[in-house]
Amino acid sequence: MRNILIIGAGRSASSLIKYLLNKSESEQLQLTIADFSLELAKKKTNNHSNAVPIQLDIANIEQRQKEIQKADIVISMLPAHMHIDIAEDCLAFKKHMVTASYISPKMQELDGLAKEKGLIFMNEIGLDPGIDHMSAMKIIDEIKEKGGKMIQFESFCGGLVAPESDTNLWNYKFSWNPRNVVLAGQGGVSKFIQEGKYKYIPYNKLFRRTEFMEVEGYGRFEGYANRDSLKYRSIYGLDDILTMYRGTLRRVGYSKAWDMLVQLGMTDDTYSLENTENMSYREFTNSFLPYHPTDSVELKLRHYLKIDQDDVIWDKFVELDLFNASKKAGIKNATPAQYLEHILAEKWALQPEDKDMIVMYHKFGYELNGKQHQIDSTMVCIGDDQTYTAMAKTVGLPVAMATLQILNGNIKTPGVQLPIKKEVYVPILKELETFGVIFNEKEVPYMGYNPNNVGS
Repeated sequence: MRNILIIGAGRSASSLIKYLLNKSESEQLQLTIADFSLELAKKKTNNHSNAVPIQLDIANIEQRQKEIQKADIVISMLPAHMHIDIAEDCLAFKKHMVTASYISPKMQELDGLAKEKGLIFMNEIGLDPGIDHMSAMKIIDEIKEKGGKMIQFESFCGGLVAPESDTNLWNYKFSWNPRNVVLAGQGGVSKFIQEGKYKYIPYNKLFRRTEFMEVEGYGRFEGYANRDSLKYRSIYGLDDILTMYRGTLRRVGYSKAWDMLVQLGMTDDTYSLENTENMSYREFTNSFLPYHPTDSVELKLRHYLKIDQDDVIWDKFVELDLFNASKKAGIKNATPAQYLEHILAEKWALQPEDKDMIVMYHKFGYELNGKQHQIDSTMVCIGDDQTYTAMAKTVGLPVAMATLQILNGNIKTPGVQLPIKKEVYVPILKELETFGVIFNEKEVPYMGYNPNNVGS
Protein backbone atom coordinates (compact mmCIF):
# COMPACT_ATOMS: atom_id res chain seq x y z
CA MET A 1 0.00 0.00 0.00
CA ARG A 2 1.19 3.54 -0.82
CA ASN A 3 0.63 6.05 1.95
CA ILE A 4 -0.77 9.50 1.14
CA LEU A 5 -0.65 11.96 4.03
CA ILE A 6 -3.38 14.62 3.77
CA ILE A 7 -2.83 17.49 6.21
CA GLY A 8 -5.99 19.54 6.68
CA ALA A 9 -9.51 18.08 6.44
CA GLY A 10 -11.49 21.29 5.94
CA ARG A 11 -14.19 22.12 3.40
CA SER A 12 -12.00 21.91 0.30
CA ALA A 13 -10.71 18.44 1.25
CA SER A 14 -14.08 16.66 0.92
CA SER A 15 -13.98 15.79 -2.79
CA LEU A 16 -10.22 15.23 -2.66
CA ILE A 17 -10.55 12.56 0.04
CA LYS A 18 -13.58 10.93 -1.59
CA TYR A 19 -11.75 10.65 -4.92
CA LEU A 20 -8.66 9.03 -3.41
CA LEU A 21 -10.71 6.64 -1.26
CA ASN A 22 -12.66 5.56 -4.35
CA LYS A 23 -9.32 4.81 -6.04
CA SER A 24 -7.71 3.24 -2.96
CA GLU A 25 -8.42 -0.40 -3.84
CA SER A 26 -7.38 -0.28 -7.49
CA GLU A 27 -4.39 2.01 -6.82
CA GLN A 28 -3.28 0.39 -3.54
CA LEU A 29 -3.62 3.58 -1.48
CA GLN A 30 -3.65 4.09 2.27
CA LEU A 31 -4.78 7.56 3.36
CA THR A 32 -3.69 9.21 6.58
CA ILE A 33 -6.06 12.13 7.16
CA ALA A 34 -4.56 14.56 9.66
CA ASP A 35 -6.28 17.55 11.19
CA PHE A 36 -6.10 19.55 14.40
CA SER A 37 -9.67 18.31 14.95
CA LEU A 38 -9.71 14.53 15.22
CA GLU A 39 -13.51 14.64 14.94
CA LEU A 40 -13.28 16.39 11.56
CA ALA A 41 -10.62 13.94 10.33
CA LYS A 42 -12.85 11.00 11.38
CA LYS A 43 -15.85 12.51 9.62
CA LYS A 44 -13.94 12.79 6.34
CA THR A 45 -12.75 9.13 6.42
CA ASN A 46 -16.36 7.94 6.27
CA ASN A 47 -15.29 4.75 8.11
CA HIS A 48 -13.34 3.60 5.06
CA SER A 49 -10.93 0.74 5.71
CA ASN A 50 -8.14 2.43 3.74
CA ALA A 51 -8.26 5.69 5.72
CA VAL A 52 -6.76 6.45 9.11
CA PRO A 53 -7.82 9.69 10.85
CA ILE A 54 -5.29 11.28 13.21
CA GLN A 55 -5.11 14.42 15.34
CA LEU A 56 -2.16 16.51 14.23
CA ASP A 57 -0.84 19.79 15.56
CA ILE A 58 1.63 20.90 12.90
CA ALA A 59 3.48 22.94 15.53
CA ASN A 60 4.42 19.58 17.10
CA ILE A 61 7.58 19.07 15.04
CA GLU A 62 8.27 15.52 16.21
CA GLN A 63 4.77 14.27 15.40
CA ARG A 64 4.64 16.15 12.08
CA GLN A 65 7.97 14.76 10.90
CA LYS A 66 7.08 11.25 12.02
CA GLU A 67 3.93 11.27 9.85
CA ILE A 68 5.73 12.81 6.86
CA GLN A 69 8.47 10.16 7.08
CA LYS A 70 5.82 7.42 6.81
CA ALA A 71 4.22 8.94 3.70
CA ASP A 72 5.01 8.38 0.03
CA ILE A 73 3.57 11.80 -0.86
CA VAL A 74 2.17 14.69 1.20
CA ILE A 75 -0.86 16.86 0.41
CA SER A 76 -1.13 20.10 2.38
CA MET A 77 -4.62 21.63 2.48
CA LEU A 78 -3.60 24.08 5.20
CA PRO A 79 -3.56 27.88 4.84
CA ALA A 80 -0.74 28.99 2.52
CA HIS A 81 1.57 30.37 5.23
CA MET A 82 1.70 26.93 6.89
CA HIS A 83 3.10 25.06 3.87
CA ILE A 84 6.76 25.97 4.32
CA ASP A 85 7.47 23.86 7.43
CA ILE A 86 5.87 20.89 5.69
CA ALA A 87 7.82 21.56 2.48
CA GLU A 88 11.12 21.69 4.38
CA ASP A 89 10.29 18.36 6.06
CA CYS A 90 9.44 16.90 2.64
CA LEU A 91 12.88 17.99 1.42
CA ALA A 92 14.57 16.44 4.46
CA PHE A 93 12.76 13.12 4.05
CA LYS A 94 12.63 13.12 0.23
CA LYS A 95 8.85 13.23 -0.21
CA HIS A 96 6.84 14.78 -3.04
CA MET A 97 4.33 17.47 -2.04
CA VAL A 98 1.10 18.89 -3.49
CA THR A 99 -0.78 22.08 -2.49
CA ALA A 100 -3.54 24.22 -4.01
CA SER A 101 -1.96 27.50 -2.85
CA TYR A 102 -0.08 30.18 -4.74
CA ILE A 103 3.69 29.73 -4.83
CA SER A 104 5.08 32.02 -2.13
CA PRO A 105 8.59 33.53 -2.38
CA LYS A 106 9.70 31.16 0.41
CA MET A 107 8.33 28.16 -1.47
CA GLN A 108 10.04 29.29 -4.68
CA GLU A 109 13.37 29.41 -2.81
CA LEU A 110 13.12 25.62 -2.36
CA ASP A 111 13.07 25.00 -6.13
CA GLY A 112 16.80 24.29 -6.49
CA LEU A 113 16.89 21.81 -3.61
CA ALA A 114 13.73 20.07 -4.83
CA LYS A 115 15.29 19.62 -8.28
CA GLU A 116 18.54 18.32 -6.79
CA LYS A 117 16.60 15.66 -4.89
CA GLY A 118 14.29 14.85 -7.81
CA LEU A 119 11.23 15.96 -5.84
CA ILE A 120 8.03 17.37 -7.30
CA PHE A 121 6.48 20.23 -5.29
CA MET A 122 3.26 20.88 -7.21
CA ASN A 123 1.48 24.10 -6.19
CA GLU A 124 -1.45 26.13 -7.56
CA ILE A 125 -3.32 22.96 -8.55
CA GLY A 126 -6.78 23.83 -7.20
CA LEU A 127 -9.44 25.93 -8.91
CA ASP A 128 -8.08 29.49 -9.06
CA PRO A 129 -5.15 29.02 -9.08
CA GLY A 130 -5.20 25.64 -10.78
CA ILE A 131 -7.92 24.80 -13.27
CA ASP A 132 -7.53 28.34 -14.62
CA HIS A 133 -3.83 27.69 -15.41
CA MET A 134 -4.46 24.31 -17.00
CA SER A 135 -7.43 25.31 -19.15
CA ALA A 136 -5.64 28.50 -20.25
CA MET A 137 -2.36 26.76 -21.15
CA LYS A 138 -4.20 24.12 -23.17
CA ILE A 139 -5.60 26.74 -25.55
CA ILE A 140 -2.51 28.98 -25.50
CA ASP A 141 -0.35 25.99 -26.49
CA GLU A 142 -2.83 25.02 -29.24
CA ILE A 143 -2.79 28.57 -30.65
CA LYS A 144 1.03 28.67 -30.63
CA GLU A 145 1.29 25.21 -32.22
CA LYS A 146 -0.73 26.34 -35.24
CA GLY A 147 1.48 29.43 -35.64
CA GLY A 148 -0.76 31.95 -33.90
CA LYS A 149 0.52 34.91 -31.87
CA MET A 150 -1.32 35.73 -28.62
CA ILE A 151 -2.36 39.39 -28.32
CA GLN A 152 -5.01 39.23 -25.59
CA PHE A 153 -5.73 37.01 -22.59
CA GLU A 154 -8.45 37.65 -20.05
CA SER A 155 -9.45 35.20 -17.34
CA PHE A 156 -12.25 35.41 -14.76
CA CYS A 157 -13.40 33.07 -12.01
CA GLY A 158 -16.06 33.28 -9.32
CA GLY A 159 -17.36 31.11 -6.49
CA LEU A 160 -21.08 31.93 -6.54
CA VAL A 161 -24.47 30.53 -5.61
CA ALA A 162 -26.36 28.24 -8.02
CA PRO A 163 -29.38 29.88 -9.72
CA GLU A 164 -31.88 27.66 -7.87
CA SER A 165 -30.38 28.71 -4.51
CA ASP A 166 -30.00 32.41 -5.35
CA THR A 167 -32.39 33.91 -2.81
CA ASN A 168 -30.91 37.25 -1.73
CA LEU A 169 -30.62 40.66 -3.39
CA TRP A 170 -26.82 40.44 -3.54
CA ASN A 171 -27.02 37.22 -5.62
CA TYR A 172 -24.20 35.88 -3.49
CA LYS A 173 -23.56 33.35 -0.72
CA PHE A 174 -20.33 32.10 0.86
CA SER A 175 -18.90 28.90 -0.56
CA TRP A 176 -15.41 29.55 0.86
CA ASN A 177 -13.65 31.61 3.54
CA PRO A 178 -15.83 34.69 4.28
CA ARG A 179 -12.80 36.64 5.50
CA ASN A 180 -11.16 36.38 2.08
CA VAL A 181 -14.29 37.84 0.49
CA VAL A 182 -14.41 40.79 2.90
CA LEU A 183 -10.72 41.57 2.35
CA ALA A 184 -10.75 40.99 -1.43
CA GLY A 185 -8.60 43.44 -3.34
CA GLN A 186 -6.80 44.85 -0.31
CA GLY A 187 -3.07 44.90 0.31
CA GLY A 188 -1.95 46.37 -2.98
CA VAL A 189 -2.97 47.98 -6.24
CA SER A 190 -4.58 45.93 -9.03
CA LYS A 191 -2.41 46.04 -12.14
CA PHE A 192 -2.83 44.75 -15.68
CA ILE A 193 -1.91 45.66 -19.26
CA GLN A 194 -4.47 46.86 -21.82
CA GLU A 195 -3.59 47.33 -25.49
CA GLY A 196 0.06 47.73 -24.52
CA LYS A 197 -0.65 50.30 -21.78
CA TYR A 198 -0.05 49.53 -18.10
CA LYS A 199 -3.11 50.17 -15.93
CA TYR A 200 -3.45 50.43 -12.15
CA ILE A 201 -6.58 50.44 -10.01
CA PRO A 202 -6.28 51.40 -6.31
CA TYR A 203 -8.49 49.57 -3.81
CA ASN A 204 -10.82 52.53 -3.32
CA LYS A 205 -11.73 52.39 -7.04
CA LEU A 206 -11.56 48.65 -7.65
CA PHE A 207 -15.28 47.83 -7.42
CA ARG A 208 -16.27 50.67 -9.74
CA ARG A 209 -14.21 49.32 -12.65
CA THR A 210 -15.97 46.22 -13.91
CA GLU A 211 -16.25 44.27 -17.14
CA PHE A 212 -19.51 42.56 -18.15
CA MET A 213 -19.89 39.17 -19.84
CA GLU A 214 -22.61 36.64 -20.71
CA VAL A 215 -22.43 32.93 -20.01
CA GLU A 216 -24.87 30.98 -22.14
CA GLY A 217 -27.66 29.52 -20.01
CA TYR A 218 -26.57 31.40 -16.89
CA GLY A 219 -27.02 35.06 -17.75
CA ARG A 220 -24.88 38.11 -17.12
CA PHE A 221 -21.89 38.52 -14.83
CA GLU A 222 -19.42 41.27 -13.94
CA GLY A 223 -15.71 40.97 -13.27
CA TYR A 224 -13.36 43.15 -11.23
CA ALA A 225 -9.57 43.05 -11.49
CA ASN A 226 -7.38 40.74 -9.43
CA ARG A 227 -4.37 42.28 -7.72
CA ASP A 228 -1.55 41.36 -10.10
CA SER A 229 -2.35 40.14 -13.61
CA LEU A 230 1.14 40.95 -14.89
CA LYS A 231 3.09 38.20 -13.13
CA TYR A 232 1.50 35.51 -15.29
CA ARG A 233 2.84 36.93 -18.57
CA SER A 234 6.19 35.19 -18.23
CA ILE A 235 4.70 32.09 -16.54
CA TYR A 236 2.33 31.58 -19.50
CA GLY A 237 5.02 32.53 -22.05
CA LEU A 238 3.17 35.72 -22.99
CA ASP A 239 5.85 38.35 -22.28
CA ASP A 240 4.94 40.48 -25.30
CA ILE A 241 1.13 40.20 -25.02
CA LEU A 242 -0.78 43.48 -25.42
CA THR A 243 -3.66 42.75 -23.02
CA MET A 244 -3.44 40.62 -19.88
CA TYR A 245 -6.22 40.80 -17.30
CA ARG A 246 -7.31 38.41 -14.56
CA GLY A 247 -10.44 39.06 -12.53
CA THR A 248 -13.08 37.84 -10.09
CA LEU A 249 -16.68 37.18 -11.18
CA ARG A 250 -19.85 38.31 -9.43
CA ARG A 251 -23.45 38.81 -10.53
CA VAL A 252 -24.16 42.24 -12.01
CA GLY A 253 -24.84 44.85 -9.32
CA TYR A 254 -22.78 43.23 -6.57
CA SER A 255 -19.67 45.36 -7.07
CA LYS A 256 -21.47 48.71 -7.07
CA ALA A 257 -23.17 47.87 -3.76
CA TRP A 258 -19.98 46.40 -2.25
CA ASP A 259 -18.15 49.59 -3.20
CA MET A 260 -20.49 51.49 -0.86
CA LEU A 261 -19.34 49.32 2.08
CA VAL A 262 -15.73 50.02 1.06
CA GLN A 263 -16.37 53.77 0.93
CA LEU A 264 -17.98 53.67 4.39
CA GLY A 265 -14.87 51.97 5.78
CA MET A 266 -16.59 48.73 6.81
CA THR A 267 -13.99 46.50 5.09
CA ASP A 268 -11.01 48.06 6.91
CA ASP A 269 -8.97 45.51 8.87
CA THR A 270 -6.19 47.82 10.12
CA TYR A 271 -7.67 48.97 13.47
CA SER A 272 -10.09 47.85 16.19
CA LEU A 273 -13.37 49.52 17.03
CA GLU A 274 -14.27 50.42 20.62
CA ASN A 275 -16.66 48.31 22.70
CA THR A 276 -17.58 45.98 19.84
CA GLU A 277 -18.81 43.21 22.17
CA ASN A 278 -21.76 45.47 23.08
CA MET A 279 -22.19 47.20 19.72
CA SER A 280 -25.42 46.65 17.77
CA TYR A 281 -25.51 46.37 13.99
CA ARG A 282 -27.14 49.83 13.93
CA GLU A 283 -24.40 51.32 16.09
CA PHE A 284 -21.78 49.70 13.85
CA THR A 285 -23.30 51.36 10.79
CA ASN A 286 -23.71 54.69 12.58
CA SER A 287 -20.07 54.71 13.69
CA PHE A 288 -19.00 55.44 10.08
CA LEU A 289 -21.48 58.29 9.57
CA PRO A 290 -21.32 62.00 10.53
CA TYR A 291 -22.95 63.08 13.79
CA HIS A 292 -26.35 64.76 13.56
CA PRO A 293 -28.58 65.59 16.55
CA THR A 294 -31.87 64.63 14.86
CA ASP A 295 -31.33 62.72 11.58
CA SER A 296 -31.80 58.93 11.70
CA VAL A 297 -29.02 56.50 10.79
CA GLU A 298 -30.97 55.58 7.64
CA LEU A 299 -31.26 59.22 6.53
CA LYS A 300 -27.61 59.95 7.24
CA LEU A 301 -26.45 56.91 5.27
CA ARG A 302 -28.63 57.79 2.27
CA HIS A 303 -27.30 61.35 2.24
CA TYR A 304 -23.68 60.29 2.82
CA LEU A 305 -23.64 57.74 -0.01
CA LYS A 306 -26.17 59.59 -2.21
CA ILE A 307 -28.54 56.61 -2.41
CA ASP A 308 -32.10 57.20 -3.55
CA GLN A 309 -34.79 55.55 -1.48
CA ASP A 310 -35.99 53.52 -4.48
CA ASP A 311 -32.46 52.34 -5.37
CA VAL A 312 -31.98 48.55 -5.07
CA ILE A 313 -28.71 49.24 -3.22
CA TRP A 314 -30.79 50.61 -0.37
CA ASP A 315 -32.78 47.37 -0.28
CA LYS A 316 -29.52 45.41 -0.21
CA PHE A 317 -28.38 47.31 2.90
CA VAL A 318 -31.73 46.77 4.60
CA GLU A 319 -31.53 43.05 3.77
CA LEU A 320 -28.18 42.85 5.61
CA ASP A 321 -29.87 44.13 8.81
CA LEU A 322 -27.41 47.03 9.02
CA PHE A 323 -29.99 49.14 10.87
CA ASN A 324 -31.01 46.51 13.43
CA ALA A 325 -30.70 47.98 16.94
CA SER A 326 -31.08 44.69 18.81
CA LYS A 327 -28.64 42.38 17.00
CA LYS A 328 -25.03 42.32 18.21
CA ALA A 329 -21.92 40.56 16.91
CA GLY A 330 -20.58 40.06 20.44
CA ILE A 331 -16.93 40.12 19.32
CA LYS A 332 -14.28 41.84 21.44
CA ASN A 333 -11.89 44.32 19.80
CA ALA A 334 -13.28 43.64 16.34
CA THR A 335 -11.92 45.45 13.31
CA PRO A 336 -14.58 46.87 10.95
CA ALA A 337 -13.87 43.99 8.55
CA GLN A 338 -14.33 41.39 11.31
CA TYR A 339 -17.62 42.93 12.40
CA LEU A 340 -18.88 43.07 8.82
CA GLU A 341 -17.78 39.46 8.28
CA HIS A 342 -19.92 38.39 11.25
CA ILE A 343 -22.96 40.11 9.73
CA LEU A 344 -22.40 38.61 6.30
CA ALA A 345 -21.58 35.11 7.56
CA GLU A 346 -25.14 34.90 8.88
CA LYS A 347 -26.86 36.59 5.95
CA TRP A 348 -24.92 34.90 3.16
CA ALA A 349 -24.62 31.41 4.60
CA LEU A 350 -25.41 28.50 2.27
CA GLN A 351 -28.50 26.81 3.67
CA PRO A 352 -28.62 22.98 4.00
CA GLU A 353 -30.54 22.62 0.73
CA ASP A 354 -28.47 25.23 -1.16
CA LYS A 355 -25.96 24.51 -3.90
CA ASP A 356 -22.98 26.62 -4.93
CA MET A 357 -21.68 27.34 -8.42
CA ILE A 358 -18.26 27.95 -9.96
CA VAL A 359 -18.04 30.01 -13.15
CA MET A 360 -14.82 30.43 -15.16
CA TYR A 361 -14.47 32.51 -18.32
CA HIS A 362 -11.37 32.87 -20.54
CA LYS A 363 -10.94 35.12 -23.58
CA PHE A 364 -8.07 34.45 -25.99
CA GLY A 365 -7.24 36.96 -28.72
CA TYR A 366 -4.64 35.99 -31.31
CA GLU A 367 -3.29 36.76 -34.78
CA LEU A 368 -2.92 34.08 -37.43
CA ASN A 369 -2.02 34.64 -41.09
CA GLY A 370 -2.60 38.37 -40.74
CA LYS A 371 -6.10 38.00 -39.26
CA GLN A 372 -7.32 38.52 -35.68
CA HIS A 373 -9.29 35.76 -33.97
CA GLN A 374 -10.91 35.19 -30.58
CA ILE A 375 -11.77 32.07 -28.61
CA ASP A 376 -14.06 32.26 -25.58
CA SER A 377 -13.93 29.34 -23.14
CA THR A 378 -16.45 28.94 -20.30
CA MET A 379 -16.96 26.43 -17.51
CA VAL A 380 -19.86 26.21 -15.06
CA CYS A 381 -19.88 23.67 -12.23
CA ILE A 382 -22.80 23.20 -9.79
CA GLY A 383 -22.24 21.61 -6.38
CA ASP A 384 -23.92 18.37 -5.31
CA ASP A 385 -24.68 19.33 -1.71
CA GLN A 386 -23.19 21.05 1.35
CA THR A 387 -20.30 18.59 1.64
CA TYR A 388 -19.43 18.02 -2.01
CA THR A 389 -19.75 21.61 -3.12
CA ALA A 390 -18.63 22.91 -6.51
CA MET A 391 -15.83 24.69 -4.65
CA ALA A 392 -14.69 21.48 -2.91
CA LYS A 393 -14.90 19.59 -6.22
CA THR A 394 -12.95 22.12 -8.31
CA VAL A 395 -10.30 22.74 -5.64
CA GLY A 396 -9.92 19.18 -4.36
CA LEU A 397 -10.17 17.00 -7.48
CA PRO A 398 -7.18 18.52 -9.34
CA VAL A 399 -5.08 18.15 -6.16
CA ALA A 400 -6.07 14.48 -5.85
CA MET A 401 -5.53 13.76 -9.56
CA ALA A 402 -2.09 15.42 -9.58
CA THR A 403 -1.11 13.43 -6.48
CA LEU A 404 -1.98 10.14 -8.18
CA GLN A 405 -0.25 11.17 -11.42
CA ILE A 406 2.94 11.95 -9.43
CA LEU A 407 2.72 8.68 -7.47
CA ASN A 408 2.30 6.73 -10.71
CA GLY A 409 5.30 8.43 -12.34
CA ASN A 410 3.28 10.19 -15.06
CA ILE A 411 4.33 13.65 -13.87
CA LYS A 412 8.12 13.56 -13.92
CA THR A 413 9.47 17.13 -13.97
CA PRO A 414 11.00 17.93 -10.54
CA GLY A 415 11.01 21.28 -8.72
CA VAL A 416 8.61 23.86 -7.31
CA GLN A 417 6.01 24.34 -10.03
CA LEU A 418 2.47 25.11 -11.09
CA PRO A 419 0.42 23.01 -13.57
CA ILE A 420 1.36 24.58 -16.92
CA LYS A 421 3.13 21.63 -18.56
CA LYS A 422 1.30 19.21 -20.86
CA GLU A 423 2.29 16.20 -18.73
CA VAL A 424 0.19 17.78 -15.97
CA TYR A 425 -2.75 19.50 -17.64
CA VAL A 426 -3.61 17.05 -20.43
CA PRO A 427 -4.56 14.03 -18.24
CA ILE A 428 -6.08 16.13 -15.44
CA LEU A 429 -8.34 18.24 -17.69
CA LYS A 430 -9.48 15.07 -19.45
CA GLU A 431 -10.34 13.33 -16.18
CA LEU A 432 -12.04 16.44 -14.77
CA GLU A 433 -14.53 16.23 -17.64
CA THR A 434 -15.80 12.93 -16.22
CA PHE A 435 -16.73 14.87 -13.05
CA GLY A 436 -18.65 17.55 -14.95
CA VAL A 437 -15.85 20.13 -15.07
CA ILE A 438 -16.14 20.82 -18.79
CA PHE A 439 -14.95 23.84 -20.79
CA ASN A 440 -17.05 24.96 -23.75
CA GLU A 441 -14.86 26.65 -26.35
CA LYS A 442 -16.18 28.74 -29.23
CA GLU A 443 -14.73 30.99 -31.92
CA VAL A 444 -16.23 34.49 -31.74
CA PRO A 445 -15.48 37.72 -33.65
CA TYR A 446 -12.38 39.41 -32.20
CA MET A 447 -13.56 42.24 -29.93
CA GLY A 448 -10.31 43.48 -28.39
CA TYR A 449 -10.32 44.65 -24.78
CA ASN A 450 -13.58 46.28 -23.76
CA PRO A 451 -13.68 46.92 -20.00
CA ASN A 452 -17.14 48.60 -19.93
CA ASN A 453 -15.86 50.70 -17.05
CA VAL A 454 -18.47 51.96 -14.64
CA GLY A 455 -17.88 55.21 -12.74
CA SER A 456 -14.48 56.76 -12.22
